[in-house]
Amino acid sequence: MIEERKNTNVNQNIIQNLILENRKKLSVSGVNDVLSFDDQVVMVDTELGLLTVKGENIRINKLSLDTAEVIIEGEISSLSYSQKNIDKNSGGTLLSKIFK
Repeated sequence: MIEERKNTNVNQNIIQNLILENRKKLSVSGVNDVLSFDDQVVMVDTELGLLTVKGENIRINKLSLDTAEVIIEGEISSLSYSQKNIDKNSGGTLLSKIFK
């Protein structure tokens, strides 16, 4: 019960911003990592869960893990969150594989 309350308080202190400009440019703060991306789907691990961005001609314009921000550009058609239940020990993230 106490741990459950601690987790609730942690989520209340997290501030995450999603700014979508004309469905062409998405700025996201509170980013932990980019898990995968191609020209139609980008999966971003954030403080509030897994964010999936779908569309066409999508590209990552800026990624800064120091400031926990990412900018995604393209024809964005949907944004969706899911719970953080990814097993991070199952091979690592896309960026960790690239920079091995």
